[in-house]
Amino acid sequence: MKYEVSKLNIVYAMSSNNEPVLRVPDHSTVVFHTCDCFEDQIQSEQMDFGELDWQRINPATGPIYIENAEPGDLLAIYIEKIALADRGVMTIGPKLGVFGDELLVNSIRMVPIYNEKAWITSDLGIPINPMIGVIGTAPQGVSISCGTPGAHGGNMDCKKITTGAYLVLPVNVPGALLALGDLHAAMGDGEVGVSGVEISGSVTVQVHVLKGKVWPAPLLINDQTVMTIASADDLDEAGELAAKQMARLLEQECQMSTSETVFLLSAAGNLRVCQVVDPKKTARMELPRWILEQRGFVF
Repeated sequence: MKYEVSKLNIVYAMSSNNEPVLRVPDHSTVVFHTCDCFEDQIQSEQMDFGELDWQRINPATGPIYIENAEPGDLLAIYIEKIALADRGVMTIGPKLGVFGDELLVNSIRMVPIYNEKAWITSDLGIPINPMIGVIGTAPQGVSISCGTPGAHGGNMDCKKITTGAYLVLPVNVPGALLALGDLHAAMGDGEVGVSGVEISGSVTVQVHVLKGKVWPAPLLINDQTVMTIASADDLDEAGELAAKQMARLLEQECQMSTSETVFLLSAAGNLRVCQVVDPKKTARMELPRWILEQRGFVF
């Protein structure tokens, strides 16, 4: 059976206080219908930024309650399909993103999507890379805005969270309370202008509760690569944390010593930027999956 969640069911924070809009068994397939990060408020390039309701930013559809998910478990979310609307939007302006000190006025760009490309201008189409910007479980304790990333997931803006990948998140409260949104048709590492090609759409996922695993999370796994994702107040700290989480995974699952993991990560690991524009910055440590599997890692 396939379950569906309407984009009318949204939250603006990941929280244990959020009432689940749907309860599903473990191993279910769920379709989340999502707004864009502006809750679909921008419909024209002529819109005045001042007309935006800034309390309605980065909504996430959900949350859903996964039966049998208990605190201390992990939740593996397989991203089966991402379907996009036929038009996205980008925004830039003063005090926004890396270039906010160089821009004098706010600008909106409506971006048509066709022929598998996002058309930034009439003659420049960027190949689409549909991905999920916001996806998380409820944290234990204090609620966290959907715009902020952390150990629970949230607004990680990692372009590798896409079709065919498994994202592993912690279960902090009964049922996990999974929510997601903030799709992008295309986004570069860093999201330096403060937005990718923001777009509404739908995401089909399969949810699987993992018992007895103590892997570092968020953890992202696709056919080729294993990635540890970390967020912190500055990028240096986020990068260090992502690298150290990969080291912990290697020590635990591959029985490698700390010195061996450092040699390996320096020789074969890739430390990447996810985003530098949110309240916390996000980085990921990538390592070829075959290396971990050769040393005994099983997923």
